[in-house]
Amino acid sequence: MDCHESDRAAGINRTRWPFSVGLGGRIGRNTQPGDLIEPGYPPNFGKRDRIITYVYLTGTLDAATWGAELALGEGPGRIYIVEPTGPIMDDPNLTDKKYPGNPTKSYRSREPLRVTGECTDWQGHTPEVLKAMQDNLERLKQLGVEPIDD
Repeated sequence: MDCHESDRAAGINRTRWPFSVGLGGRIGRNTQPGDLIEPGYPPNFGKRDRIITYVYLTGTLDAATWGAELALGEGPGRIYIVEPTGPIMDDPNLTDKKYPGNPTKSYRSREPLRVTGECTDWQGHTPEVLKAMQDNLERLKQLGVEPIDD
């Protein structure tokens, strides 16, 4: 599915669809429209010995791309087009003080997300940019910075 319907004239990468990020090992390569993505898995970031109580979604292809590239597990990262089945809220890991106004359009929900499709034409970041982000995440891990999941 072509996922590049963005507001390029305004210089932003915002789409009309909310995206969720999946991964072969966690959500599965066989995820189909109608399937639900639910909380209850180990997180992609931070301490892996806990279970997340939220599912995460974004309204930008760039943020979804970062999530797919950085997600842990086997297989390539995947980006699913989803619709929330319940209330969503700003993701405090990427909003509030870090990015006031939620420019990344990052959200979370305790309710499942219904898959309506998969974005298959996304392009990842360059190896250098990806490595810089991975190094930064490792630095935060060494400092003891953990994602907010309460």
